[in-house]
Formats: sequence, structure tokens, C-alpha cells
Amino acid sequence: MALREILRMGDARLLRQAQPVLEFDTDALHLLISDMLDTMLTADGAGLAAPQIGVDLQVVIFGSGERNPRYPQAPPVPRTILINPQITPLGSAQSGATLPEIEDWEGCLSLPGLRGMVPRHQRVRYKGFDQFGDPIERVVDGFHARVVQHECDHLIGKLYPMRMRDFSQFGFTDVLFATPDGVAPD
Repeated sequence: MALREILRMGDARLLRQAQPVLEFDTDALHLLISDMLDTMLTADGAGLAAPQIGVDLQVVIFGSGERNPRYPQAPPVPRTILINPQITPLGSAQSGATLPEIEDWEGCLSLPGLRGMVPRHQRVRYKGFDQFGDPIERVVDGFHARVVQHECDHLIGKLYPMRMRDFSQFGFTDVLFATPDGVAPD
């Protein structure tokens, strides 16, 4: 429907706690989700949280259903609308033992042009609701788990640099990933 401005790091609105959605399947909620999808897709995002466009509601969207140009090596993640999410870290399917966090590069539409090495849980269960109030529950790992954790962090006022352990692995994409010909992916 409409493209929204994506707030950038430094905007105090990104640090607020989002409020739960109390009513589903409303015109206002459908419009918000439509605007979020348009905004995310136009920016080639892997996900977007409502607080990133200045809306203090527990709504995240993520996935593209195909490869994302900003993460060309990552597997596809199904497009998901997740409202009032809860995330639980999980152990391995075989042993049940808690898996260690793994670090990988992340970017964010609120930190354009930057990437950092961020620790995340390898495997998680997430649950919540879709825009109609129907429950969603999935167990995911890898990039899918990373994306949902990243987006849900926005609902508690966290940006990925707040999770980083080593700021020597934080910088501009065009510098960090420059190739011999000087070209870097975003």
C-alpha cells in the first residue's frame, strides 16, 4: 500500500518496548502489515519489525520465499507474519542438550550499510499469531532462527550491535567484504 520511513539507529523510538496486539483481523492491522511488506520488499530486507517504522506493536514480518539479495548465500525463509511472538531456545533434536550460540554476520535496515558478527541461538521454537489471530508455532534453525530472533529483538528495543561481543567484527559492508575488484555486496 505505502512505503514507510525506516527509522535508523540513534532514533530513540527504536529503543522502546512494543505493545501486544489486542485485536486481530482489523483494517488497521492489515494496512500496517501491507505497508510493512511493501517497505521490506522495496529495501530488499530479510525482515522488518513494526518499531522500525515507528509503530509500537509486537508485529514482525520476515522471509522472502526466495533468495534475498542482501543474503545471497542464505537459504530461503518462508514469508511469515508473526504477532505477539514468543521465542524459546532449543537443544538438538537428538540429545535435547542446549546448543551453543553461533556467530554470523547480520545487517539491519535500521543500520544501512553496516554488518556485524552476532551470536544467536542455533535452534528455536517460535510461536505467536498471524494477522487473523490464528496460532503459529514452528521449530527452526540456522538462518531462519537468526532472522526471527533479530526481528523479535526490535520488539524489546534491541539492535544487533547490542548483542555483539567483538566490535572488531563490525563495520561497513563495502569495507568488510570488498573483493579484489573493489566490489562488495550490500
